[in-house]
Amino acid sequence: MAERRTDFQEVEVRLDETTVREQTKRCMNCGLPFCHGAGCPLGNLVPDQNRAVAQGDFRRAYELLSVNSDFPEFTSRICPALCEASCVHQLDEESVMVRQSEKFIIETAFENGWVVPRPPVRDNGKSVAIIGAGPAGLSAAATLRRRGWRVTVYERNREIGGLLRYGIPYFKLDKAIIDRRRRILEAEGIRFVTGIEVGRDIAADYLDRANDAVVVAIGTPVARDLKIPGHEKKGIHLALEFLGGQNRQIGGEIESLPVCAKGRRVLVIGGGDTGSDCVGTAIRQGAKDVIQIEIMPRPPKTRSQSTPWPAWPYQLRTSSSHLEGCERRWNLNSLEFLGGDSVEGVKVQTVGWSLSPEGRPLKFAPVAGTEEVIPCDLVLLAMGFTGVSPDSAIVRELGLGLTPRNGIVSDHSRNLFAVGDCASGASLVVRALASGKSIPL
Repeated sequence: MAERRTDFQEVEVRLDETTVREQTKRCMNCGLPFCHGAGCPLGNLVPDQNRAVAQGDFRRAYELLSVNSDFPEFTSRICPALCEASCVHQLDEESVMVRQSEKFIIETAFENGWVVPRPPVRDNGKSVAIIGAGPAGLSAAATLRRRGWRVTVYERNREIGGLLRYGIPYFKLDKAIIDRRRRILEAEGIRFVTGIEVGRDIAADYLDRANDAVVVAIGTPVARDLKIPGHEKKGIHLALEFLGGQNRQIGGEIESLPVCAKGRRVLVIGGGDTGSDCVGTAIRQGAKDVIQIEIMPRPPKTRSQSTPWPAWPYQLRTSSSHLEGCERRWNLNSLEFLGGDSVEGVKVQTVGWSLSPEGRPLKFAPVAGTEEVIPCDLVLLAMGFTGVSPDSAIVRELGLGLTPRNGIVSDHSRNLFAVGDCASGASLVVRALASGKSIPL
């Protein structure tokens, strides 16, 4: 653990063949495979893959995995494994290690040269413009190209990947993995135009006129801010500004970090995966100490009765970043940023939660006399996202509507489709991939 705190290499080690085969032999090949139906948004053929791995037929395992999953090298690294949560073994013991098996399958496939470009047999004569090269955009591109569409993907950043490249740290997903897949997609005939922002450098309505269909896959670009007194002070940053800067520096896009935690007392506000990524990145940058706080109550250590099997369990999750050295606190509401021009601390207050009969938090109330100050000189806001701005040039130029939660509404009659987080709200990469495959073209 001490060694991994000093670099950004992937933390998780690929399991060996013996261990993976022992795990897949535990699969009971249930008559109703909840891992496949209730768990995986992609509908991966988990029991069949497990059987092939258990038999040592890794080529067959890869073929089965590829039926529904275009990018298993991504999901096998960063998916929380909804399939494992719905494994029947969850009822009385540990689940089969599906995600680790998937990683073994896809990396074995790459090593043996089984992952090759598969362009369509013939083009259908139609073209589609995809706006955004994140998970949903890449999934849509692969799916539509396979159906014979001429696909051009427009990405405002220098490189493709979206959240995969600029949000998720290298220690969870090395960006060489994205570059490896890009070469395959390009060999299949997909064209990437990067460093171009649709709505600024090229008009969205022009893309609509020049193509037979347009797919919007811009994610949830508006992060949730914390506009309490003092929010204008220096040293307060959105999580993706911090994470994206580090990834760009490692990738050679910039020389110096726009936000650096070295020698600083870091406070991460937000207890989700993005907050955890901020913790691990701050530790690697040399933070003096790191505290992560969350307004929600501490989840139970085991599955809550509010989320019975096979649902995704509400329970405490501890990441590798947390294990590297981080104080975690719950039930804290932030009231005010303190200090002069730069932040020096955050005034917080304990809150109490009323719970549902099943144990899920419903609403909170402040606890009198519990105010305190947490000293810090770098605050990272990791509180999620609020959807797409109504002022978005893409939405305005294409004449698209928004849901009450600022998700883009597709217009099938005009072949204008929104996929991924920009349609449904911030969610998992695996759900974005599934959304990208669902376009009815």
